[in-house]
Amino acid sequence: MQSALDNLIKLLDLEEIEVNVFRGRSPQEKRQRVFGGQVAGQALVAAARTVEGRRVHSLHAYFLRAGDPSIPILYEVDRIRDGTSFSTRRVVAIQHGRAIFHLSASFQIPEQGLDHQLEMPKDVPDPESLPTFQERFDRMLERVPAQQVPGEMRRWRERERPIDVRLVESVNYWQPQKREPRQLVWFRAAGRLPDDPMLHDCVVAYASDMTLLDAATLPHAIPLAWMNPAFQMASLDHAMWFHRDFRADEWILYAQESPSSSQACGFATGNLFTRDGRLIISVAQEGLIRPVPGR
Repeated sequence: MQSALDNLIKLLDLEEIEVNVFRGRSPQEKRQRVFGGQVAGQALVAAARTVEGRRVHSLHAYFLRAGDPSIPILYEVDRIRDGTSFSTRRVVAIQHGRAIFHLSASFQIPEQGLDHQLEMPKDVPDPESLPTFQERFDRMLERVPAQQVPGEMRRWRERERPIDVRLVESVNYWQPQKREPRQLVWFRAAGRLPDDPMLHDCVVAYASDMTLLDAATLPHAIPLAWMNPAFQMASLDHAMWFHRDFRADEWILYAQESPSSSQACGFATGNLFTRDGRLIISVAQEGLIRPVPGR
C-alpha cells in the first residue's frame, strides 16, 4: 500500500517546464480515460506552487473533456490576483491542444474568526472494523460465476490503491438494492505522507472524487454502475471548501448524500470529518448519469 501511495506522491509532483506552466503524467494502468481526481489534484498542485504563505480554502472545477492517459497533461496557471489576505489562481489543463479541465482556486492567510460546525454522524463503526475494498469484493465474488466477472473488474480488484476506502454499508455491485441516496465512507492515504500541508490538501482533493457520485445511483440500483454499458457516467464539476487542518493519512469520514438526479445528471454533496469529529471539508459535485439509448 505504501508503494501505491508513493506513486501517487510522485504523480502529484509536477514538472515545472516554464514560469506558471507545469507538466503532469498519468499512471500506466490501461485506463480508458484519466481519473478525474488525478486531474483535480494535479491542477491544485500547479496552483499552489505559485502561492506562498497561504493555503487553499476553496476550489471550483469543471471537467471539460475526457483525459488521455497515454500522454502528459499540461497545466497553465493564471495568477489572477494576490491581495492582502487572499490569492486567486486559474488553472487550465490541456491535452492535444484543447482544454480538458478548468480550475479556479482561492488561497488564504491563516486568520481567526467565528467558529461553528455541523455535528459528525453518530454511531458510525470504526474503520478498522469494516472490510477493505479487496475483502468486500471477494465476498461478492463468492456468489458470482467467474465468467460473469468482466476482465476489467478483475484488474480493478488486483490494482494496488493509494487510498484505503471502507464503506460503512457495503454495496453489492452485481445486484444492488435500492437505497436512500446517502452513504458513509471512511478513507485515508494508504501509508504515511510527508508533513507538507499542501500535499495533504491535494491528496484529499484526489480522493474526494471517489465514491461521491455513487450516492446518486443508490436509489436506482444500477448494477456495476461505473462499468455498466447501459449508462454513461462522468464527473462534470467539483467544488470543495477547506475549513480546518487535517492529515490525509489519518481516517476521514466522508458523509455523502444526493439531493437530486435529473436531466441525465446526478448531484451529490459531502462533508468530511476527522475521527475526533472536526468538520474539515465540504464538497459538492454534479456528474453525468446518462442512459445509453438501445442498451
